[in-house]
Amino acid sequence: MRSPRFRFRSSVALALTVILVAACSGGGDDDASPATESSPAATTTTTVAETTTTEESTTTTEESTTTTEPAPIVYPLTGLEAPDVLSALRPVVIAKVGNYASHPASGLNQADIVYEEIINDHITRFAAAFQSTPPNDIVGPIRSGRLQDVDLLGSMNAPILAWSGGNRTVTAEIDNSDLINLSPNHCAGSCFRTDFANAPYNLYFDIPRAWDVGSQQGPGIPPQQFQYRDEGDAVAGTPSTGVTMQMDSYTVGWTWNPGTGLYERSQEGREHHLRNGERITTNNVVVLLMTYLPGISGSPDAQSVGTGEVWVFTGGNAIHGTWTRSDRLQPFTLTDDNGDPILLTPGRSFVELPRAEFGTVVPN
Repeated sequence: MRSPRFRFRSSVALALTVILVAACSGGGDDDASPATESSPAATTTTTVAETTTTEESTTTTEESTTTTEPAPIVYPLTGLEAPDVLSALRPVVIAKVGNYASHPASGLNQADIVYEEIINDHITRFAAAFQSTPPNDIVGPIRSGRLQDVDLLGSMNAPILAWSGGNRTVTAEIDNSDLINLSPNHCAGSCFRTDFANAPYNLYFDIPRAWDVGSQQGPGIPPQQFQYRDEGDAVAGTPSTGVTMQMDSYTVGWTWNPGTGLYERSQEGREHHLRNGERITTNNVVVLLMTYLPGISGSPDAQSVGTGEVWVFTGGNAIHGTWTRSDRLQPFTLTDDNGDPILLTPGRSFVELPRAEFGTVVPN
């Protein structure tokens, strides 16, 4: 069992003050030297034969001005510019969403980052992180958590966990961590049962309401999770149409669409759609090959602290390298095979966590 962790909370008020000051101070004039004038008095030297006169000379130093533009405010989980400070300071809600063909997910295309993790019975589950954009639909079906969520989601700085709960061991680990427990016993009206599905597939969350409820329990402001390339910069890597990978019993594919600039998801050889009929898409596909150890109740336990192989698919290119992470509170560091940082396209990211076994990831 993991040992209990110190529960920390960032002060949103303090962060707001800091960012407001930074945003409002557009830089000013540097201290400039005042104009000076050197005016020695006229000097006359007289001899019997000649007179020499040194005329008055004047030197003026002009004032110089330097103005520094404030850096734009960006959303920490997408790298996209935020319209205002308050939305950039919003905490993150992470919803545990089931992946079932008979019960399609909803809301994933509004999530900033979606993790797909392997769970028991050789199927997968999504952990969808919402920070920048309120989803235009209720999010679900909401399912249970796993021990691996404590480490995987720790870098989000005390995130609000929208989940259906878990067994006694998992619940104790969540409560002893810095994750904020918004199970049905604690969701305070932000979760509810729908009438279009039967239990346990009918639990859904209202994410804006979850922001309100969870914010009363002191969540932090999530730090940036990935590095992004600047607008106009060339995409690194080699051209690639996408990737196919084996997520235990699910075959998952992502195909680059140059017309939309998005990757489109397939599962089991078929287009993967949300409950509202939208194709699941993303700007970046980050594949972190994971070692899974046996967990409780037959659930695999992804070892997300350490190092491993990474594939990144962005802008129609593929980049191979290494992921490292020294602590559960730190984001993943991604470097290519030359040791340079891997830069993503600003926007949404889908993070796949397949097993670190030969042949599980096949770039196209």
